[in-house]
Amino acid sequence: MDDVMMVTDDRQATQLIALLGADLVLVGEAVRPYCRDWHGDVQSDAVAVLRPRNTAEVQACVTAAASLGLAVVPQGGNTGLVLGATPDSPASQVVVSLERMTRIRSLDADNFSTVVEAGAVLETIKERVAEAGLFFPLSLGAQGSCRIGGNVSTNAGGINVLRYGMTREMVLGLEVVLPDGRLFDGLSKLRKDNRGIDLKQMFIGAEGTLGIITAVSLKLLPVPEQVATALVGLAGLEDVIALYRRARRECCDLMSAFEFMPPLAIDLAREAMPDLPIPLEATYPAYALIEITGSGLVDVADLMQRFLESAFERGLALDGVIAQSTTQARNLWAIREGMNLGQAQRGRHMRTDISVPLSRLADFVAEAEATVTAQMPGCICVSYGHVGDGNVHLNVLPDYTLGPEQEEPQILKAKKIVNAVLDRYDGSISAEHGIGRLKKDDFEARLPAIHRQLLLSIKQALDPRAMMNPGCQIDRP
Repeated sequence: MDDVMMVTDDRQATQLIALLGADLVLVGEAVRPYCRDWHGDVQSDAVAVLRPRNTAEVQACVTAAASLGLAVVPQGGNTGLVLGATPDSPASQVVVSLERMTRIRSLDADNFSTVVEAGAVLETIKERVAEAGLFFPLSLGAQGSCRIGGNVSTNAGGINVLRYGMTREMVLGLEVVLPDGRLFDGLSKLRKDNRGIDLKQMFIGAEGTLGIITAVSLKLLPVPEQVATALVGLAGLEDVIALYRRARRECCDLMSAFEFMPPLAIDLAREAMPDLPIPLEATYPAYALIEITGSGLVDVADLMQRFLESAFERGLALDGVIAQSTTQARNLWAIREGMNLGQAQRGRHMRTDISVPLSRLADFVAEAEATVTAQMPGCICVSYGHVGDGNVHLNVLPDYTLGPEQEEPQILKAKKIVNAVLDRYDGSISAEHGIGRLKKDDFEARLPAIHRQLLLSIKQALDPRAMMNPGCQIDRP
């Protein structure tokens, strides 16, 4: 989506203030930060930004927007990567930001659950439940600013999917304001409830196209008291996958993360964080970042040590280091995060969020990178991701020597090349980021007719006026 020209209707903004009160409505220049995507690639506009403080005010905002013929774009922390919360029709859309709805409504330690409002920041939730000796496993790079309503609306993934699943697996219940202003109160705390169709699942991953999530009931776990983190150098991605295969058997469900990175990751991390310590002196064709967590009588440090010794004996691992402190573990993870920062510092680039069957991951990366390199000399491929999930972020840095005017054409060409290879591997164009507006055309081009029919039937049933996040995920016929 290109930058959208700023064209708004001051009369509608004035009417919204009259209906809702000035405290709930932002207009003018105050709107702009809510209409910019996370990477700053797109700047749009909206009639207004509505900032409700509670569920009743969300209902009032939806009702007021509908009365004026305005569509609603729900927004949490605005950290999404696919323009799902970025308005694209400034004269007919309002942003409804949940940023003021941050309460932890309840925390039930005996039931291992908590009910939180949609605007609660993920990191704050994790800290609050940790104070009660509990653990919420969703872990993202943006957890200091992303909000739980957006995490649920996009079915966010992150580094712990391998052990704990996607966000969907952590949700016990939802409270949702529907497009007609009614409230769906499904804030169950039950783990087993087989009373027919599980309606909350319709809203998880729907990116605000069917309603606005206002509160979430979350599943909690005991705090993992032991954490073992290791960085391993290997001969290639094939060996990374072979190492994961052994780790999955030998470490079982105690393995919470298994990431792979290319050698370029180290260079990119150093560019972003010059003082970041890199514990392995030599450079290796591939790296694995492994984490094992546990509690009670299990000794995860010993498990990690024995597992890596076995990997060296089999010739899978060439070099490696196990963090000896929390600070060292954070530094290892900082390499992973620093790689992303380093890419961003180099400029605009193509970002993908792909999943393929794990058994075909190495072949896919090799073919896709080779095809891009052959057809686009001067571009640099950066492939990394979550091995156990089959999720790879195959990014392409353009040939920046060609000038800024050539960046977008290069990005589009690289996307077509990678997606064409992906189609041959029966993969997905979105493993964890969602569809939004950025991937909508690619999504619809690959959508079987019966899938499209079912999706549109659900949309028509819940949102017949198409006022909830139009332009996101799928277009109406």
